[in-house]
Amino acid sequence: MADLKDISTIEDIQQMVNSFYANVRKDDLIGPIFNDKLQDRWEPHLQKMYNFWQTILFDVRAYSGTPFPPHKQLPVDKTHFDRWIAIFNTTIDSQFAGPITEEAKMRATNMAFMFSHKIEYFRNAENEMRDATKKS
Repeated sequence: MADLKDISTIEDIQQMVNSFYANVRKDDLIGPIFNDKLQDRWEPHLQKMYNFWQTILFDVRAYSGTPFPPHKQLPVDKTHFDRWIAIFNTTIDSQFAGPITEEAKMRATNMAFMFSHKIEYFRNAENEMRDATKKS
């Protein structure tokens, strides 16, 4: 296998994002969730992801927004996030290698962990509120 280069350009980010989401879309577990949520809005989502990763990895202010809220109500749990990370790491490792690549994997893992825990937290809080309402 030839030596892989590190992620260093916006074109690299586009390649990373496009190939990752192509693999996500084909996945039996998380593909249907993404396809149902995004439907025919894949292009704007991919553009947003290019901007997001450019901001994260290159410190270019291309993305502004709050990434968590659109994910809060998705029908996902830790299993889905584990699969997301596995696909991300496998996809990126097949194309790139280097410090920025490792940074991308670390950032993705941290985001998946945080999103998973926040979703769990909000679900538990909502369930507690529902239970408290039923008892009164």
